Amino acid sequence: MQTKYNMVKQAIQSKILDGTFQPHQKISSESELMKEFGVSRHTVRLAVGDLVNQGWLYREQGAGTFCADRSAEDANASAANQNNIAIITTHISDYIFPSIIRGAESYLSEQNYQVSLFSTNNDHENERKFLETILTQQFKGVIIEPTKSALSNPNINYYLNLERQNIPYTMINAYYDELEPISITMDDEKGGFIQTDHLIKLGHTNIVGFFKNDDIQGTKRMKGFLKAHRSNGLAINPSNIVTYSSEEKAIKPIAVLDKLLSLNIGERPTAIVSYNDELAIKLLDVVRDKDLSIPEELSIIGFDDSFMVNVSEVKLTTVKHPKSEMGEAAAKMILDMIKEKSGSVKRMEQSVESIVYQPELVVRNSTKEPKK
Repeated sequence: MQTKYNMVKQAIQSKILDGTFQPHQKISSESELMKEFGVSRHTVRLAVGDLVNQGWLYREQGAGTFCADRSAEDANASAANQNNIAIITTHISDYIFPSIIRGAESYLSEQNYQVSLFSTNNDHENERKFLETILTQQFKGVIIEPTKSALSNPNINYYLNLERQNIPYTMINAYYDELEPISITMDDEKGGFIQTDHLIKLGHTNIVGFFKNDDIQGTKRMKGFLKAHRSNGLAINPSNIVTYSSEEKAIKPIAVLDKLLSLNIGERPTAIVSYNDELAIKLLDVVRDKDLSIPEELSIIGFDDSFMVNVSEVKLTTVKHPKSEMGEAAAKMILDMIKEKSGSVKRMEQSVESIVYQPELVVRNSTKEPKK
């Protein structure tokens, strides 16, 4: 359990790192900190005194306590980490993430850069902690996969502080729209479109789509799903649009599909558009439990062309994701941004441009025309 002393100390450090307290700005008074955290004056003085000793704050007699200018310390930290790049992903060891990371690590090591890996587990609090670490240790650059990119992000100030400290960063797979960062992404809307259009062209009219709604990839793929229906003049059944959060991904899609496949023939869906291959493989278990055959009685299409498409007896039709190619492109991009670090942010954005990969359908044997 965190002590009250550490709680106050870390909260002040966080306000320095997210830019709330700027160098030479007066921080909250002892009384204000006591009221904010519900602690004693002694606890506040211990926390503040420790930060003064560590160079985060300084006192002026009769004036108060101020945020220190840590530029000298930051310069020393930057020198120590002059060849260190941070990679923040939502996950490290599962699904397509190892391939993306390998692509980045391989290229960076060839260029004599070291890589520090961080996994947020798609949690904003973890993202905040890692951003604080990066700001404290002054990494040369950062490759970031955003956490729950479709939601309002509580850590935006940390990214703005990266910009203030002239630490280049690029985002992969998704981005925080409000920051308009340099990024490397897929055209997820088009990907969702070609998934759905493929099934419609085969003759399917009752198609259920599963989309993760706290990552921007999911919202864009759902948009493509809707566009494909409209483009083909096909009415959309609202019940066939299933959204779920990161926390619900192991339960909700399976429960909903179980209900849909329990409907009478003629009412139940004949095809599934899955947010990704990982979910598609889980949905196959429901299909097996219902004793339905794929693709004869039900077609299913994934996204990412991951290693999982070949792990079951059903070889998935899916949309190709660049994976290691994306990781390598991100590594090249961040090094280009580092080279131009001495220039303004505006100049960097003009010379280093975002990349959007175009989706490509990979047809296997999990999709075919519906049974007559």
